[in-house]
Amino acid sequence: MAPDPITAAARYLFDAARAREQGAPLPPDLAPPDVPTAYLVQDMLQALWTEAGAGEVVGWKVALTSKVMQELVGVAQPCEGAILASRVHRGAVSLAHDNFVNIGVESEIAVRIAQDMPVSGGPYDQDNIRQAVAACMAAIEIVDDRAIDYGLVDAPLLIGDNSFNAGCILGPEVTDWRELELAKLPGRMLINGEEVGAGVGGDALGHPLVPLAWLANNLNERGTMLRAGDVVLTGSIVATKWLQPGDHMVTEVDGLGRASLTVT
Repeated sequence: MAPDPITAAARYLFDAARAREQGAPLPPDLAPPDVPTAYLVQDMLQALWTEAGAGEVVGWKVALTSKVMQELVGVAQPCEGAILASRVHRGAVSLAHDNFVNIGVESEIAVRIAQDMPVSGGPYDQDNIRQAVAACMAAIEIVDDRAIDYGLVDAPLLIGDNSFNAGCILGPEVTDWRELELAKLPGRMLINGEEVGAGVGGDALGHPLVPLAWLANNLNERGTMLRAGDVVLTGSIVATKWLQPGDHMVTEVDGLGRASLTVT
């Protein structure tokens, strides 16, 4: 019996990633026709990775929350993706270039969630979601777009492929973050000691808590929720940069510290 298109699309993306194939659009008979269907593909893809040993979902990313990222990818709406347990790193990290097809990095503000966020507590917004944030931190998102041509990417493809998330690196947790004006915090990306991009927290939809609230509401609409302990990447304030063996990359956010990655 042939698998349904959602399962088949997820398996196609999973097998292509495991084979380290270059990214490409899904075949027409598998391509999700809309965003809701794409999230069903993403859910199935996450389940395949978990079954393969990548770990449970322990957090989420919100993609395309800044103008620079929307212009880079050519998609003008936020998208979510899951972060799996084996792909969460902390502090100063070294990773092998050969573990990826095309390793990219982004500089972000991340948060850790203090409590479950069910639909009964929503809808969530920038103000009422503050109580659910236990800590903030500087972070690196690791992405692997498998060198896809962004001219071929649309929102359903990006979402179906888990918004290209390949992990994250988290800096030290800052629990007194309420003393900071998150939207005004300057951040920057350094590669091999040279600043290659900069922004402020407010580049992510005006305030980092706005994409967080968007995510909480979107998950509720999809029948699930943010859970206590989840880590959320709120979106890059710097356009994605791609790394080569030997590169050393750092995310710094004033008031929130730093995280670093060396590619070997």
